[in-house]
Amino acid sequence: MAGCGSSDSRRIVRIGHNQSTNHPSHTALVAFADFINEKLGDKYEVQVYPSELLGSQTDMVQLTQTGAIDFCIASNAILETFSKNYEIFNLPFLFASEDAYHNAMDDPAVTSPIFDSTIGAGFTAVTWLDAGTRNFYTVDTPIYTPDDLKGFKIRVQQSPTNIEMMRLLGGSATPMGFGEVYTALQSHIIDGAENNELALTDNGHGDVCKYYSYDMHQMVPDIVIGNNAFLEGLSAEDRAVFEEGFLLINQVQREAWKSGVEAAKEYAQNTQHVNFIYPDQAPFKEACMPLHDSVLAGNPALQPIYDLIQEYNEMYPSAAE
Repeated sequence: MAGCGSSDSRRIVRIGHNQSTNHPSHTALVAFADFINEKLGDKYEVQVYPSELLGSQTDMVQLTQTGAIDFCIASNAILETFSKNYEIFNLPFLFASEDAYHNAMDDPAVTSPIFDSTIGAGFTAVTWLDAGTRNFYTVDTPIYTPDDLKGFKIRVQQSPTNIEMMRLLGGSATPMGFGEVYTALQSHIIDGAENNELALTDNGHGDVCKYYSYDMHQMVPDIVIGNNAFLEGLSAEDRAVFEEGFLLINQVQREAWKSGVEAAKEYAQNTQHVNFIYPDQAPFKEACMPLHDSVLAGNPALQPIYDLIQEYNEMYPSAAE
Protein backbone atom coordinates (compact mmCIF):
# COMPACT_ATOMS: atom_id res chain seq x y z
CA MET A 1 0.00 0.00 0.00
CA ALA A 2 2.97 2.35 0.47
CA GLY A 3 3.31 2.90 -3.29
CA CYS A 4 -0.33 3.98 -3.66
CA GLY A 5 0.37 7.31 -2.02
CA SER A 6 2.98 8.43 -4.56
CA SER A 7 2.11 11.30 -6.93
CA ASP A 8 3.74 13.36 -9.67
CA SER A 9 4.62 16.71 -8.13
CA ARG A 10 5.85 18.28 -11.37
CA ARG A 11 4.28 21.58 -12.44
CA ILE A 12 2.36 21.20 -15.71
CA VAL A 13 3.25 24.06 -18.10
CA ARG A 14 0.63 24.50 -20.82
CA ILE A 15 1.29 26.23 -24.15
CA GLY A 16 -1.45 26.79 -26.73
CA HIS A 17 -1.51 27.91 -30.36
CA ASN A 18 -3.91 27.94 -33.31
CA GLN A 19 -1.84 26.17 -35.97
CA SER A 20 -1.63 22.51 -36.97
CA THR A 21 1.06 20.07 -35.88
CA ASN A 22 2.71 20.55 -39.30
CA HIS A 23 3.34 24.25 -38.75
CA PRO A 24 6.85 25.61 -38.01
CA SER A 25 5.55 27.27 -34.84
CA HIS A 26 4.40 23.90 -33.49
CA THR A 27 7.77 22.38 -34.37
CA ALA A 28 9.48 25.13 -32.38
CA LEU A 29 7.21 24.75 -29.35
CA VAL A 30 7.79 20.98 -29.29
CA ALA A 31 11.55 21.65 -29.35
CA PHE A 32 11.05 24.02 -26.39
CA ALA A 33 8.99 21.43 -24.52
CA ASP A 34 11.64 18.75 -25.10
CA PHE A 35 14.37 21.14 -23.96
CA ILE A 36 12.63 22.13 -20.71
CA ASN A 37 11.50 18.59 -19.99
CA GLU A 38 15.06 17.38 -20.41
CA LYS A 39 16.70 20.15 -18.37
CA LEU A 40 14.05 20.56 -15.66
CA GLY A 41 11.96 17.43 -16.02
CA ASP A 42 12.01 16.78 -12.28
CA LYS A 43 10.09 20.05 -11.72
CA TYR A 44 8.10 20.76 -14.88
CA GLU A 45 6.26 19.00 -17.67
CA VAL A 46 5.67 21.21 -20.69
CA GLN A 47 2.61 20.31 -22.78
CA VAL A 48 1.88 21.84 -26.20
CA TYR A 49 -1.73 22.20 -27.40
CA PRO A 50 -2.07 22.94 -31.15
CA SER A 51 -5.07 23.67 -33.40
CA GLU A 52 -7.04 25.83 -30.94
CA LEU A 53 -7.47 22.92 -28.52
CA LEU A 54 -7.42 25.49 -25.71
CA GLY A 55 -9.74 27.90 -27.54
CA SER A 56 -9.39 30.63 -30.12
CA GLN A 57 -6.30 32.79 -30.09
CA THR A 58 -8.20 35.55 -28.30
CA ASP A 59 -9.34 33.01 -25.71
CA MET A 60 -5.78 31.77 -25.22
CA VAL A 61 -4.42 35.27 -24.69
CA GLN A 62 -7.03 35.82 -21.98
CA LEU A 63 -6.23 32.43 -20.42
CA THR A 64 -2.53 33.36 -20.36
CA GLN A 65 -3.41 36.72 -18.86
CA THR A 66 -5.24 35.07 -15.96
CA GLY A 67 -2.75 32.22 -15.54
CA ALA A 68 -5.18 29.46 -16.55
CA ILE A 69 -2.48 28.53 -19.07
CA ASP A 70 1.14 29.61 -19.01
CA PHE A 71 2.07 30.52 -22.59
CA CYS A 72 0.49 30.95 -25.98
CA ILE A 73 1.27 32.27 -29.42
CA ALA A 74 -0.58 35.54 -30.02
CA SER A 75 -1.03 37.52 -33.20
CA ASN A 76 0.31 41.04 -33.14
CA ALA A 77 -3.19 42.26 -34.01
CA ILE A 78 -4.67 40.84 -30.80
CA LEU A 79 -1.84 42.29 -28.72
CA GLU A 80 -2.55 45.70 -30.22
CA THR A 81 -5.82 45.68 -28.23
CA PHE A 82 -3.80 45.35 -24.99
CA SER A 83 -1.06 47.86 -25.82
CA LYS A 84 -0.98 50.52 -28.51
CA ASN A 85 2.76 49.96 -28.77
CA TYR A 86 2.06 46.85 -30.85
CA GLU A 87 0.52 49.08 -33.53
CA ILE A 88 3.96 49.68 -34.97
CA PHE A 89 4.44 46.08 -36.11
CA ASN A 90 1.07 46.14 -37.91
CA LEU A 91 2.09 49.12 -40.05
CA PRO A 92 2.07 48.15 -43.73
CA PHE A 93 5.41 48.44 -45.52
CA LEU A 94 7.25 49.08 -42.24
CA PHE A 95 10.25 46.93 -43.19
CA ALA A 96 12.15 47.38 -46.45
CA SER A 97 13.31 43.77 -46.66
CA GLU A 98 13.32 40.49 -44.78
CA ASP A 99 16.87 41.21 -43.61
CA ALA A 100 15.76 44.57 -42.22
CA TYR A 101 12.83 42.84 -40.51
CA HIS A 102 14.90 40.08 -38.93
CA ASN A 103 17.70 42.35 -37.76
CA ALA A 104 15.30 44.89 -36.28
CA MET A 105 13.33 42.21 -34.46
CA ASP A 106 16.54 40.79 -33.02
CA ASP A 107 17.41 44.18 -31.51
CA PRO A 108 16.14 44.59 -27.91
CA ALA A 109 16.12 48.36 -28.42
CA VAL A 110 13.31 47.76 -30.92
CA THR A 111 11.40 45.00 -29.17
CA SER A 112 11.76 45.58 -25.42
CA PRO A 113 9.60 48.73 -25.18
CA ILE A 114 6.87 46.81 -27.00
CA PHE A 115 7.25 43.40 -25.36
CA ASP A 116 7.25 44.90 -21.86
CA SER A 117 4.26 47.14 -22.50
CA THR A 118 1.72 44.49 -21.43
CA ILE A 119 3.22 43.76 -18.01
CA GLY A 120 0.32 45.61 -16.42
CA ALA A 121 -2.07 43.33 -18.29
CA GLY A 122 -0.57 40.23 -16.67
CA PHE A 123 1.60 38.87 -19.46
CA THR A 124 4.88 39.59 -21.24
CA ALA A 125 6.26 38.66 -24.66
CA VAL A 126 9.12 36.18 -24.35
CA THR A 127 10.12 35.83 -28.01
CA TRP A 128 8.96 36.52 -31.56
CA LEU A 129 8.23 34.20 -34.45
CA ASP A 130 8.68 34.76 -38.16
CA ALA A 131 5.36 34.86 -40.01
CA GLY A 132 6.80 35.84 -43.37
CA THR A 133 5.15 38.39 -45.61
CA ARG A 134 1.40 38.99 -45.70
CA ASN A 135 -0.16 39.10 -49.14
CA PHE A 136 -3.65 39.15 -50.63
CA TYR A 137 -5.31 36.00 -51.91
CA THR A 138 -8.72 35.78 -53.50
CA VAL A 139 -11.20 33.15 -54.61
CA ASP A 140 -11.48 33.88 -58.31
CA THR A 141 -10.19 37.38 -59.15
CA PRO A 142 -6.50 38.31 -59.36
CA ILE A 143 -5.22 41.40 -57.53
CA TYR A 144 -2.76 43.45 -59.57
CA THR A 145 -3.40 46.96 -58.17
CA PRO A 146 -5.23 48.49 -55.20
CA ASP A 147 -8.09 49.28 -57.59
CA ASP A 148 -8.71 45.54 -57.91
CA LEU A 149 -9.59 45.43 -54.20
CA LYS A 150 -12.46 47.91 -54.52
CA GLY A 151 -15.71 46.37 -53.33
CA PHE A 152 -13.98 43.20 -52.16
CA LYS A 153 -14.61 41.87 -48.67
CA ILE A 154 -11.17 40.90 -47.38
CA ARG A 155 -10.64 39.15 -44.07
CA VAL A 156 -8.14 40.99 -41.90
CA GLN A 157 -6.89 40.40 -38.39
CA GLN A 158 -8.93 42.03 -35.67
CA SER A 159 -7.04 45.31 -35.21
CA PRO A 160 -7.82 48.97 -35.96
CA THR A 161 -4.56 49.30 -37.91
CA ASN A 162 -5.45 46.50 -40.31
CA ILE A 163 -8.97 47.82 -40.80
CA GLU A 164 -7.60 51.26 -41.70
CA MET A 165 -5.06 49.67 -44.05
CA MET A 166 -7.87 48.06 -46.03
CA ARG A 167 -9.80 51.33 -46.15
CA LEU A 168 -6.77 53.08 -47.64
CA LEU A 169 -6.38 50.30 -50.20
CA GLY A 170 -10.04 50.57 -51.21
CA GLY A 171 -11.24 47.19 -49.98
CA SER A 172 -13.82 46.34 -47.35
CA ALA A 173 -12.15 45.01 -44.19
CA THR A 174 -13.88 42.00 -42.64
CA PRO A 175 -12.26 41.23 -39.26
CA MET A 176 -12.72 37.66 -38.04
CA GLY A 177 -10.91 34.95 -36.14
CA PHE A 178 -8.49 32.79 -38.12
CA GLY A 179 -10.48 29.62 -37.53
CA GLU A 180 -13.51 31.09 -39.31
CA VAL A 181 -11.73 32.07 -42.52
CA TYR A 182 -11.94 28.80 -44.49
CA THR A 183 -15.70 28.51 -44.14
CA ALA A 184 -16.16 32.21 -44.92
CA LEU A 185 -14.15 31.83 -48.13
CA GLN A 186 -15.93 28.65 -49.13
CA SER A 187 -19.38 30.19 -48.62
CA HIS A 188 -18.37 33.49 -50.31
CA ILE A 189 -19.06 35.52 -47.19
CA ILE A 190 -15.68 37.07 -48.00
CA ASP A 191 -13.92 37.42 -51.35
CA GLY A 192 -10.44 36.84 -50.03
CA ALA A 193 -7.97 37.25 -47.18
CA GLU A 194 -4.40 38.31 -46.52
CA ASN A 195 -1.79 36.08 -44.98
CA ASN A 196 1.38 34.13 -45.71
CA GLU A 197 1.81 31.11 -48.00
CA LEU A 198 1.30 28.56 -45.23
CA ALA A 199 -2.31 29.70 -44.83
CA LEU A 200 -2.90 28.35 -48.33
CA THR A 201 -1.67 24.87 -47.54
CA ASP A 202 -1.64 24.29 -43.80
CA ASN A 203 -5.12 25.77 -43.39
CA GLY A 204 -6.53 24.75 -46.77
CA HIS A 205 -7.27 28.26 -48.03
CA GLY A 206 -5.62 27.40 -51.36
CA ASP A 207 -8.33 24.80 -51.97
CA VAL A 208 -10.73 27.73 -52.37
CA CYS A 209 -8.57 30.73 -53.32
CA LYS A 210 -6.84 30.45 -56.68
CA TYR A 211 -4.97 33.77 -56.84
CA TYR A 212 -2.16 34.85 -54.49
CA SER A 213 -0.75 38.34 -55.04
CA TYR A 214 2.71 39.20 -53.68
CA ASP A 215 2.16 42.84 -52.74
CA MET A 216 4.02 42.05 -49.47
CA HIS A 217 2.14 44.70 -47.52
CA GLN A 218 3.22 43.49 -44.08
CA MET A 219 5.89 41.55 -42.23
CA VAL A 220 4.20 41.02 -38.89
CA PRO A 221 5.72 38.77 -36.22
CA ASP A 222 3.73 36.35 -34.14
CA ILE A 223 4.52 36.69 -30.45
CA VAL A 224 4.96 34.09 -27.72
CA ILE A 225 3.57 35.50 -24.49
CA GLY A 226 3.95 34.18 -20.96
CA ASN A 227 1.95 34.69 -17.78
CA ASN A 228 3.78 37.12 -15.50
CA ALA A 229 2.99 35.30 -12.27
CA PHE A 230 4.49 32.09 -13.65
CA LEU A 231 7.59 33.81 -15.02
CA GLU A 232 8.20 35.81 -11.85
CA GLY A 233 7.70 32.71 -9.70
CA LEU A 234 10.59 30.87 -11.32
CA SER A 235 13.86 30.64 -9.42
CA ALA A 236 16.80 32.47 -10.97
CA GLU A 237 18.28 29.16 -12.11
CA ASP A 238 15.04 27.90 -13.65
CA ARG A 239 14.34 31.26 -15.29
CA ALA A 240 17.74 31.12 -16.98
CA VAL A 241 16.85 27.73 -18.47
CA PHE A 242 13.48 29.02 -19.67
CA GLU A 243 15.15 32.05 -21.24
CA GLU A 244 17.49 29.70 -23.10
CA GLY A 245 14.39 27.81 -24.21
CA PHE A 246 12.75 31.00 -25.53
CA LEU A 247 15.82 31.61 -27.72
CA LEU A 248 15.52 28.03 -28.96
CA ILE A 249 11.89 28.62 -29.97
CA ASN A 250 12.95 31.57 -32.11
CA GLN A 251 15.86 29.74 -33.73
CA VAL A 252 13.98 26.53 -34.53
CA GLN A 253 10.90 28.33 -35.81
CA ARG A 254 12.80 30.65 -38.13
CA GLU A 255 14.74 27.76 -39.66
CA ALA A 256 11.60 25.68 -40.09
CA TRP A 257 9.80 28.69 -41.58
CA LYS A 258 12.18 28.89 -44.56
CA SER A 259 11.64 25.29 -45.63
CA GLY A 260 7.95 25.50 -44.73
CA VAL A 261 7.33 28.41 -47.11
CA GLU A 262 9.19 26.69 -49.95
CA ALA A 263 7.16 23.51 -49.51
CA ALA A 264 3.90 25.43 -49.18
CA LYS A 265 4.45 27.36 -52.38
CA GLU A 266 5.33 24.23 -54.33
CA TYR A 267 2.24 22.41 -53.03
CA ALA A 268 -0.03 25.39 -53.66
CA GLN A 269 1.15 25.71 -57.27
CA ASN A 270 1.26 22.05 -58.22
CA THR A 271 -1.54 20.49 -56.18
CA GLN A 272 -3.97 23.27 -55.28
CA HIS A 273 -3.34 25.06 -58.59
CA VAL A 274 -2.95 28.49 -57.03
CA ASN A 275 -1.74 31.20 -59.40
CA PHE A 276 1.03 33.38 -57.92
CA ILE A 277 1.04 37.01 -59.06
CA TYR A 278 3.84 39.57 -58.65
CA PRO A 279 2.31 43.06 -58.94
CA ASP A 280 4.08 46.39 -58.76
CA GLN A 281 4.36 47.03 -55.03
CA ALA A 282 4.62 50.83 -55.34
CA PRO A 283 0.87 51.69 -55.66
CA PHE A 284 0.04 49.58 -52.61
CA LYS A 285 2.80 51.23 -50.58
CA GLU A 286 1.82 54.74 -51.67
CA ALA A 287 -1.79 54.15 -50.62
CA CYS A 288 -0.77 52.92 -47.17
CA MET A 289 1.87 55.45 -46.14
CA PRO A 290 -0.61 57.93 -44.52
CA LEU A 291 -1.19 55.24 -41.90
CA HIS A 292 2.40 55.65 -40.69
CA ASP A 293 1.82 59.33 -39.99
CA SER A 294 -1.49 58.80 -38.20
CA VAL A 295 -0.19 56.00 -35.95
CA LEU A 296 2.92 57.96 -34.97
CA ALA A 297 0.86 61.08 -34.32
CA GLY A 298 -1.45 59.09 -32.07
CA ASN A 299 1.38 57.44 -30.15
CA PRO A 300 4.54 59.64 -30.17
CA ALA A 301 6.36 57.14 -27.91
CA LEU A 302 6.72 54.93 -30.99
CA GLN A 303 8.78 57.49 -32.91
CA PRO A 304 12.24 56.41 -31.57
CA ILE A 305 11.46 52.78 -32.37
CA TYR A 306 10.20 53.74 -35.83
CA ASP A 307 13.36 55.76 -36.46
CA LEU A 308 15.54 52.83 -35.41
CA ILE A 309 13.67 50.55 -37.82
CA GLN A 310 14.32 53.07 -40.60
CA GLU A 311 18.04 52.76 -39.85
CA TYR A 312 17.77 49.00 -40.42
CA ASN A 313 15.86 49.70 -43.65
CA GLU A 314 18.79 51.83 -44.83
CA MET A 315 21.26 49.07 -43.94
CA TYR A 316 19.16 46.35 -45.58
CA PRO A 317 17.19 47.92 -48.45
CA SER A 318 14.82 45.97 -50.67
CA ALA A 319 16.27 44.17 -53.67
CA ALA A 320 14.43 46.60 -55.93
CA GLU A 321 16.28 49.64 -54.51
